Amino acid sequence: MRKLTSAILGALVRLAALLSVAVLLVIVAYILIMGIPALSPQMFSPAYTSENSSMLPALVNTVFAVALTLAVAVPLGIMAAIFLVEYTARDNRFIRVVRLAAETLTGIPSIVYGLFGMLFFVTYLGWGLSLLSGCMTLAIMVLPTIMRTTEEALLAVPDSYREGSFGLGAGRLRTVFRVVLPSAAPGILGGVILAIGRIIGESAALLFTAGTVAQIPTSVMDSTRTMAVHMYVLSSEGLHIDAAYATAVVLLALALLVNALASLLAKQLTSNARERAYEPVARKERVTHAFTETQHA
Repeated sequence: MRKLTSAILGALVRLAALLSVAVLLVIVAYILIMGIPALSPQMFSPAYTSENSSMLPALVNTVFAVALTLAVAVPLGIMAAIFLVEYTARDNRFIRVVRLAAETLTGIPSIVYGLFGMLFFVTYLGWGLSLLSGCMTLAIMVLPTIMRTTEEALLAVPDSYREGSFGLGAGRLRTVFRVVLPSAAPGILGGVILAIGRIIGESAALLFTAGTVAQIPTSVMDSTRTMAVHMYVLSSEGLHIDAAYATAVVLLALALLVNALASLLAKQLTSNARERAYEPVARKERVTHAFTETQHA
């Protein structure tokens, strides 16, 4: 009976995996079939006009939005995770409350973040529909994801790394930045990749905070639109459906490029982190071995 149950469960798991891959391939194939014929050099012209729905301003704005959002969210998320893991007792009430709050914020719909950003950044602070308002809203959106993934990455670092560093006389701060963080870098990078994906694909929150102006901003206080918002506007107008599919192709290629570069960087960070993190432990073992031999002598 157990073998039959295991076989059924294994078959269901394989079927679910095949269905997931099939759905993904169908979506990607549909986007490519509909979007590639619509691509043209005119769609990458510097200016957006009513005759030419260029996506270049939206592409540049997406890069600006990713850079500015990560510049705010990544340091805050990493520092918060370091405090929770390294400077507080594990599994206390405060940590449980923070984890519950982070998980709750992760599940909130983006439209709610957009309404909050519109009321606080756009109206209360008087920033208006601007790149800065949109990026601050996006930073609040991705902050829980970065913090939770960084926390799990730090918890996955073996305590022997910390003990080896402490045994060599290093303080807690030096241990965190020279031993623990390099070892947790691949996991932290995974959280950053998830954040980049959400920033690139977000449209609802930015409609209320960044606006829909199709031009490259001259300052962070100018209204702008990203690739996702550009695609939404084109499809909702109903006049440039082909351009919307072409934008989807470029957006898909951008996401694949980011994931590929992140995978290469993660492999490099993993190999370097193992060497750097194991060095204090190895040095402690050599010192202990030398001291033991001296005592025997």
